[in-house]
Amino acid sequence: MSLPAGPPLPLSGVRVVDFSRLLPGPWCTQTLGDLGADVIKVEQPEIGDYSRFNPPMYKSVSAYFNSVNRNKRSIVLDLADEEDRRVAMELAARADIIVESFRPGVPEKLGIDYASVARANPAVIYCSVTGFGNRSALGRVPGHDLSIQGVAGTLGKHLAPGKAPPMPTFQAADFTGAAFATIGVLAAYVRRAATGAGCYLEIPMYDSLVSVSNVALSGALARLAGYSGKPEMEPWGRNPRYNVYPTRDGKYVTVCLLEYRGWKRFCDYIGRSELAPEESWADRHTDHADRADAFRAAISAFCLAHDRDELADMMRKAEIAICPVYTIDEAIVSAHAIDRGIVDFMEHPADGPIPYLRDPLFWAGLTDPIRLPSPDLDEHGAEIRAELAGPRPPPPRHEG
Repeated sequence: MSLPAGPPLPLSGVRVVDFSRLLPGPWCTQTLGDLGADVIKVEQPEIGDYSRFNPPMYKSVSAYFNSVNRNKRSIVLDLADEEDRRVAMELAARADIIVESFRPGVPEKLGIDYASVARANPAVIYCSVTGFGNRSALGRVPGHDLSIQGVAGTLGKHLAPGKAPPMPTFQAADFTGAAFATIGVLAAYVRRAATGAGCYLEIPMYDSLVSVSNVALSGALARLAGYSGKPEMEPWGRNPRYNVYPTRDGKYVTVCLLEYRGWKRFCDYIGRSELAPEESWADRHTDHADRADAFRAAISAFCLAHDRDELADMMRKAEIAICPVYTIDEAIVSAHAIDRGIVDFMEHPADGPIPYLRDPLFWAGLTDPIRLPSPDLDEHGAEIRAELAGPRPPPPRHEG
């Protein structure tokens, strides 16, 4: 599916040099590529970005690698080699934006750190995606998502003695770091358009995750300010009106009846209006105290009386927030996914049609996710080197 031709993409003509690998940096640069930028992915010899090998695989490319590296060109550079390092420095000198995720000190050792690059390219926007923050005590500890979720407190929200917290199913630190890197780069680019000034920004995944964990940390924040921090909001499993329930066929649905209007609608629907007397706005996020058992029993009995998909369809028609819990295979082919066009296919030269997840900016004509499939290792090395043999482009113009 494609949209009619329209205005140029927002970052058309912008050059991004991507020294990052794995997830946060590549997701950021893929987004910049979807927005129209020319993204040059610099990879190490033979191996490249080792997410190329993360299972599962299509015929020739990892599903993981493909999901964060479309709309990029690949060049292999051995940054320990003097000639290849010169090529990297020339790429940096011509870049509008650089994204890197090296260990602390490595860019300086290679001569591609911000200070070195800015001497030849003062307008560059240079983004370092780090784990815990390079200048912190944990700065040299590898910044894996699970480690960061542990230190940020999100993993330990409901620690109980003798019981380990559940493993997270979403890479929250990786993706919040990726999102803030994208936001930061775009904000810096807008400012550069007005002033001509480049900048350096470090985006620690730790800082990024903590900054969006305001709900999970709300009790701690209240206690830090000298208050009791109790009671807390209860979107964590103790609120019977915001929970997961089994259905008759052994599957599950999510029940999200926080607001009084939605709760009353549900109670009227099941013929239990007495369960919905007037309540305050504060009540919706509590555990509902002595009413919780009655609420839980009514919801559970209703859900267990129906199969999941039948129940979900009934609730959709009634505009009640009870929705199915899908497996990952069900989710990407569900009627709603198809209706939203969230999954589409692109042609890969080696693997044929392969699926990709479409971002919501597509519908506004702001992104084009299928300009280039994910690249083979060094697929564009020769053409990039040939481009570097030509004259450097003029410095960017600005409004100021």
